[in-house]
Amino acid sequence: MFYGVVVWDPWLIVAQIVCLQCLYYLTLGAFLSFLVGTRVSRLSLVYFFDFATVTTSTVTGWCVIASFLLSSIAGAGYMLYLIERAKKCLDFAATLYIIHLFICLINGGWPSSITWWFVNVIGVAVMALLGEYLCIRRELKEIPITRYRSNV
Repeated sequence: MFYGVVVWDPWLIVAQIVCLQCLYYLTLGAFLSFLVGTRVSRLSLVYFFDFATVTTSTVTGWCVIASFLLSSIAGAGYMLYLIERAKKCLDFAATLYIIHLFICLINGGWPSSITWWFVNVIGVAVMALLGEYLCIRRELKEIPITRYRSNV
């Protein structure tokens, strides 16, 4: 994990981005199904990618907000195992949310809701900072050195 020469491997970076994005959306889907799926008659991709569902005016909107924020916390945990380096966490978190913005642009147009922007900025900050914290804790762990004594 921390040994050897650091080699720039674009295929590894793309694979990490794809894995992190997939895990983020799987987690978001799980949280949306538990928090929003019990409140609406039909759960659809609108709750994933339409900025109009991220609102503070309804209880369902608050559940959508909670789902996004809980998914960003889970994303920080995923970065601990997928990315493994604290200095890369901000890059991968920002990439995830930029890709999410592009998908939202395709599905619902430019997000004009200030609540959507606020939730996503908080989400990227939580994912990046918590991911960095978790990775730094792992990087600063003491390396156990065992000594073997021969009883001669």
